[in-house]
Amino acid sequence: MTKQVRVGGVPLGGGAPVTIQSMTNTDTADADATAAQINALAEAGCEIVRVSVYNEACAKALPLIKARTRVPLVADIHFDYRLAIMAMENGIDKLRINPGNIGEAARVRMVTDCAKTHHVPIRIGVNAGSLEKAVLQKYGGPTPEGMVESAMGHIHILEAQGFYDTVVSLKASNVPSCVAAYRLMHARSDYPLHIGVTEAGAGQEALVNSAVGLGALLMEGIGDTLRVSMTGDPLQEVGAAKLILRAAGLRTDGVRVTSCPTCGRTGFDLLPVVERVKAALADIEEPLHVAVMGCIVNGPGEAREADMGVAFGERGKKAMLFVHGEQRGVYETETAISRLIEMAKHGRTVR
Repeated sequence: MTKQVRVGGVPLGGGAPVTIQSMTNTDTADADATAAQINALAEAGCEIVRVSVYNEACAKALPLIKARTRVPLVADIHFDYRLAIMAMENGIDKLRINPGNIGEAARVRMVTDCAKTHHVPIRIGVNAGSLEKAVLQKYGGPTPEGMVESAMGHIHILEAQGFYDTVVSLKASNVPSCVAAYRLMHARSDYPLHIGVTEAGAGQEALVNSAVGLGALLMEGIGDTLRVSMTGDPLQEVGAAKLILRAAGLRTDGVRVTSCPTCGRTGFDLLPVVERVKAALADIEEPLHVAVMGCIVNGPGEAREADMGVAFGERGKKAMLFVHGEQRGVYETETAISRLIEMAKHGRTVR
């Protein structure tokens, strides 16, 4: 088990639930736009949000952003120790900075002293695309072993200053290399791990890359917090993270809608029904498993683990409602769909 650090009021590691992170893509200096996006991410289920702090205007906007938001915030900073100190003094909850890139030991000491004073953890963010030249030369490229050596080097810099409130990430766009790096780091260190596949792409490609990489790690008990990197609106990252955690068995909250892939027996378009049920039940926060199956032949049996569901027959003209695989009645299609939605919303048994 990894050691635990706290980001604001959110625990990372030490057996705490795996948390969902994302990052804003607004100009951080625009406090209104950035706070609005942070609040939208939080509403969607994001528990920690990172913002880029690339100049003084961004650092100065942090108090305004903090005042308008409620989730812990991480300042993403490169090279400039002064921005790191400004961010902490302005209320940031966590830093993402590589201590080896901010200069001499005195500067590192100033950052760690400030972090200790304000109880701010530091994430060491190793990226395969920006490893030190010496590491690349030693390993002949951005290998998992090289990524871990880079991370350990940064860790030693912080430990030399008596700083141990550290989180580590080792991200790569190559999924097997990314997974291998995290496995090596997990075996070598007990610092909490922020997992993610960087530059994973957009849309379906990004979701598949992240699901394969993060899913493999999570199923092995590796990872304390995660970000699903997807080009575009960061809100989609939160939804994808929830799905990955749910598939890995680490989240049960909210409604899970399962549906069959359909076949020649279905005889009608099942997808609109699935989307309708998902949309109608989107606000439910309690764990609930609902199945929408295309035929009666296998529907109830394949969805026996569902709390409730519907299986269509007669090419979509009739539908059976079932609870835990047991039939509760056959209805006209529209009636069956409406009853399923009502039953799920109100916890009623079909009569």
